[in-house]
Amino acid sequence: YFTINISSLATFVTHLCYIVTATLVSKANASGDQEELQDAVSQALVVGLGISLVGSALMLRFPEQILSSVLKDGAPALQYAKPYLYIRAFAFLPSLISLIGFSAFRGTLDTSTPLKISAASNLFNAVLDPILMFTFAMGVPGAALATLGAEIISACSFFYLMLRRKMIRWSKLLRLPSWDKLKPLLQGGAALQLRNVALNLTFLAVARVTQSLDDTGVAAAAHALAIQVFQVGGIVLLALSVVAQTVVPNELIEKVDATTGKRTGGKRAAKNVVNRLMSWGFLLGVFLGGLQMLMLPLLQKSSPLEEVRQAAVIPSILASIYQIMNGLVFIGEGVMVGCGNFFQLSLSTVIATIAALVSLNTLPKMFGLTGVWLSFGVFNSFRLAGVWLHQTRNGPLSEKALAQA
Repeated sequence: YFTINISSLATFVTHLCYIVTATLVSKANASGDQEELQDAVSQALVVGLGISLVGSALMLRFPEQILSSVLKDGAPALQYAKPYLYIRAFAFLPSLISLIGFSAFRGTLDTSTPLKISAASNLFNAVLDPILMFTFAMGVPGAALATLGAEIISACSFFYLMLRRKMIRWSKLLRLPSWDKLKPLLQGGAALQLRNVALNLTFLAVARVTQSLDDTGVAAAAHALAIQVFQVGGIVLLALSVVAQTVVPNELIEKVDATTGKRTGGKRAAKNVVNRLMSWGFLLGVFLGGLQMLMLPLLQKSSPLEEVRQAAVIPSILASIYQIMNGLVFIGEGVMVGCGNFFQLSLSTVIATIAALVSLNTLPKMFGLTGVWLSFGVFNSFRLAGVWLHQTRNGPLSEKALAQA
């Protein structure tokens, strides 16, 4: 669990290319500009290549220092985490290509192609995992190798299809892009990187606090169990966030039908889409939170240890309740991305992170693992406040902004 957190920290850096690229591709696709679309995808790959090379080198050169951010010196998990991280370092570039490919197809409103590629690569991973881990007795390194193989398959598939569908051109990949072309990507990426740092600081602090609660591993196992409960509904709500990131920039572009002359899109149309998405987010949050509560007895059986199941009860209940808030937060932040308000999103996340770190410094001392999950509630409450401000006060789709348009 803790090694995956570190591996995710490395690949999360590339999300600045992934998120900004999806927004730029959506706008280019909506306006029918193929050259602009190719520029957005190609530049993301060029910038991401440099990031991945640096990131992989750091993970290979300083694995102990990187792992020390979540594991104490001499922690038993360190002997498994180090080889896993070493192998996963080679997946940085394939992961980046897959992320950029996913964002490119998503920006053109093609969601079936990424789904097929993800299904194939994950099936490969699922088959190879037990073979390497148990048949060949490779253990944790075998799991890392299986994941690396799946990442390579995914990256090659995306790259081939992007070339075939003319989303990228070799001529644009093999030359340095101009500053004017890079500027939107780097400006948005810099703002989002601030958010990424804040998010990862929160998640690393959660991992470190959870690891330090006891030396038996019960708290860490119970935390992982509560995370499983959260993922029952959280994955669906995160998917809606991705929908908002794609649909909103497409809807913001005003289009005129060449045959009928009818105008569609624009800010008012985008506002209507946002309102519908937020309503669906709230309703789905209520439904999925209730579903998780009903599934708690079943999910509790996923651990054979009674002490782990007992420690996970209240965090699992909190994870279910938080889905109501998450439905609004995830979609609202997706709207911020779709509007291109990257800095406001980052600022909101930074403030939420500060509140979460204060909570993590106090609540776990009083309530143990439950305090960690209460801190999650504080974190998302501040994020929800940022969403509210964006949609009602200072965002481009607030009523005040629409009235002035």
